[in-house]
Amino acid sequence: MITAATDASPEAAAFQQAANESRLLFGHCSACDKPHYYPRRICPFCSSAEVEWLQAGGRGHIYSYSVVRKATPPYVTAYITLTEGVTMLTNLLAPDFDRLQIGDEVELLFVKGDDDQQSAFFHPIA
Repeated sequence: MITAATDASPEAAAFQQAANESRLLFGHCSACDKPHYYPRRICPFCSSAEVEWLQAGGRGHIYSYSVVRKATPPYVTAYITLTEGVTMLTNLLAPDFDRLQIGDEVELLFVKGDDDQQSAFFHPIA
């Protein structure tokens, strides 16, 4: 079962709405000029409330990953560093887990879950 990574909290509503439109947003603090990921109104670096949403381009690379083989079906959890500099925790959709390598380029795709909400996933670029 696939479910949306973000619940319908007021803080994450814009993020989830964008995901349902196949757009991935991340926060950018105007005060310290740093990007961040996980939807929040306060900058995790400087505690400023001057946070704006920016849209990610949808490309990045694998920073780290772990194959969960004891699950049915097995899956890959990964940290992806987007081109914009944000690193996010997500799942990789890969046909061959054993061919994955840190540094591999990945591309964004959205998957609709059982709750009708879309979530961001990534897959390796061949």
